[in-house]
Amino acid sequence: MELDFRTLDVFTEETFGGNPLGVFPDAAHLPAELMQKVAREMNLAETVFLGPPETPEGTARVRIFTPEVEVPFAGHPTVGAAIYLAGTRPVQRGAGIRRTADGHADLVLEENVGLVPVSVEYRGGRPVSAQFTTSMLPERRESPHSLERLAAMVGLEADDLGGEAPRPLTPAMMSCGLPFHVIPVHTIAALRRAVLNTALWQEMLADSWAHHVYLVCHLYGGDVRVRMFAPGSGVPEDPATGSAAAVLGGYLGDASRRLNATLTWQVAQGGEIGRPSLIGVEVDKVAGRITAVRVGGAAVFVSRGTMTVPGPPIAPPDSHRASWLKRYAGRL
Repeated sequence: MELDFRTLDVFTEETFGGNPLGVFPDAAHLPAELMQKVAREMNLAETVFLGPPETPEGTARVRIFTPEVEVPFAGHPTVGAAIYLAGTRPVQRGAGIRRTADGHADLVLEENVGLVPVSVEYRGGRPVSAQFTTSMLPERRESPHSLERLAAMVGLEADDLGGEAPRPLTPAMMSCGLPFHVIPVHTIAALRRAVLNTALWQEMLADSWAHHVYLVCHLYGGDVRVRMFAPGSGVPEDPATGSAAAVLGGYLGDASRRLNATLTWQVAQGGEIGRPSLIGVEVDKVAGRITAVRVGGAAVFVSRGTMTVPGPPIAPPDSHRASWLKRYAGRL
């Protein structure tokens, strides 16, 4: 069986930056075990498998796999999948991708976490960036670990942890569909020195609700530097993590004293591993409560190819397969 794919670099405007993503069109119907093997073969932080929508509101079904597990939601796959879909044909009303009055296009991706709305921006007739709204608002749980233990786990001292935004920042477990253990650090120097102690991680977080480690250095204004380690998902360090950026919006939004506002941050990630990335985060607050979280960034198409996998072709049961393929999968 031959599976066509594309790759994109997401949360960057330049090839070899950002977070690489594999996209397999017309593949969401494949057995989960096969999708997991394909994702392991791609060996990227995430690989997405697209298929016809299963709801009236949806543009496409999207399943997301790391090299080790399927995840219910992830940011750079959401942005990359939306840009791929928006780039496969001219956008028309009623075609699953709807043009807005300001020249953007709206999609709805059906992920395991639920329906994820995405707005795609065009430049010169080509999709160049996308912004999604999380289907879940931020959920927070306090970290059960001391500063000393958390600092040791990431190769730092307890005095290196903490921050202001403007309220004091403390470690917490947070999720907008995918949980992260958020650990604030005071300085960029400390952020750069951090090294995950996998033995301590295994002891402290491997079996916990939030086992992804997210280090956050909040700078003056709206700039943030971050790093993310996910050994439980087969990702030693991620160059750009949109689902964690969504969590960051909730984390910093809660710490803000503003009660009614749209708060924005520019989040830099990946420089320590040679893949610089930039992620935009927006949070709406009404009467002191977060009412919406949006995450966005650019992406570039990088490569195309075909993977040969054992077995005969597996046809999807969806009756809309032919029309969906004509719209999206035929323009590899």
